[in-house]
Amino acid sequence: MKKWTALALAACGFVLPALAGIDLVTLPERDSVQLTIYNSADLTLVREVRKLTLRKGLNKLSFGWANTLIDPTSLRLRAVDKPDAVKLLDVAYPPRINSQAVWNVQSEVEGEVLVEITFFTSGISWRAFYMATLSQDEKDMLLEGYVRVTNNSGEDYANAQTRMIVGVVNLIDEIADLARRKEPYGRPYPEVVMAAPMALRMSRAPNAMALAGAMDYAEEASPKEIVKEGLSEYFLYTIPGTETIPNQWSKRLPSFKPVRVPVVNLFRYDEERYGSTTMRLLFFKNDEKHHLGETPLPDGFFKVYRTADQQDHLSYEGATPIKYIPVEQEAELNLGAARGVKVEPKLMKIQTDQYLFNGTNGNISGYDQAEDWTLELNNYRDIPVRVEVFRRLRHPYVDEIKPKGELASFEKQDAQRVKFVVELSPNTEREITYRVVYHEGDRRERR
Repeated sequence: MKKWTALALAACGFVLPALAGIDLVTLPERDSVQLTIYNSADLTLVREVRKLTLRKGLNKLSFGWANTLIDPTSLRLRAVDKPDAVKLLDVAYPPRINSQAVWNVQSEVEGEVLVEITFFTSGISWRAFYMATLSQDEKDMLLEGYVRVTNNSGEDYANAQTRMIVGVVNLIDEIADLARRKEPYGRPYPEVVMAAPMALRMSRAPNAMALAGAMDYAEEASPKEIVKEGLSEYFLYTIPGTETIPNQWSKRLPSFKPVRVPVVNLFRYDEERYGSTTMRLLFFKNDEKHHLGETPLPDGFFKVYRTADQQDHLSYEGATPIKYIPVEQEAELNLGAARGVKVEPKLMKIQTDQYLFNGTNGNISGYDQAEDWTLELNNYRDIPVRVEVFRRLRHPYVDEIKPKGELASFEKQDAQRVKFVVELSPNTEREITYRVVYHEGDRRERR
């Protein structure tokens, strides 16, 4: 644990190696502490406010960070009410004493002074996760958002105001490495700390957050609304009030009130992307029409359930990570292999004709190859489903494709890709047929 002590000694009487002979006075508890946690790096900015009793002249303050992940090069002290009267002169690192620094503080006043101490630490992280419960007809979902704050920094933070930053931080050094660095630690640079987050060079493109994390000792929080605000290149989430987050504990906090969100439920067959498996997808948009749109949705992990009956029993539908969803952008949730919806393309016949021959040697120089395909679609579910089937053509030299069967729509997306859309009633099967005529060799020029 981190230990703070004040050394009330005259400058001429203080010898660094002789710490054992110094009268150490325990500092008072924090008046307040603020944690600003960046989700794209192992980085947290800690701001503590304490009341120190200083004497006029030189004061010595000892700061210890043993068994924590605090970066000693980032330490900074500033008097809140009397910044011109209290100055940090320098920081000394006593020899043969690990994880300890002594601050020389010059004070022009005597008595109690409110000071702010800032530093970087690692080991504190936050990640977003969402729980969605589909209605029985799967036309909308009840969406709940949470953030989980995990503290593995080696330090307890009691009654802390917690803030979370969405954005990418470009770091020269990893904070955890700096925390473990042996002396000499290097001179701290307060101006860099003060310049954060400007000096952290935030960008809009956030990294995807890790999907797994320790939930041991997770503590449920009382409902509260997170305050959110945009700050140029990144986004800040502030949890009202304070939270106590002991070391090696996690705390789950709601990020927004549950909201009913319209969704598009879709099944997709696309061999280029998914192989021979039909995938289950959900789409919704982060906008006012979908009862969202006030703030971006951070990277996180989605778990989706469905209301299975009138008694509100739930069935598990799937889970997926999501990337950062800006306002007005559509989100796509891939819930994995579909249960109850099957698509099977079958090549029924191949036929060649329209041969062209080389006039010199009589070899075949071109021909047409016709392929007859059948798409077998089955819906074993108890509700209607919409299915998209994407098919890739071998090359773009083909005749117009005219599918047969009951289709919602058909389109040629580009020169070598077509899309079929089929609406299937509950517990039904359907066949779609189509012919592709490929022009090979010289036939490509004589269509």
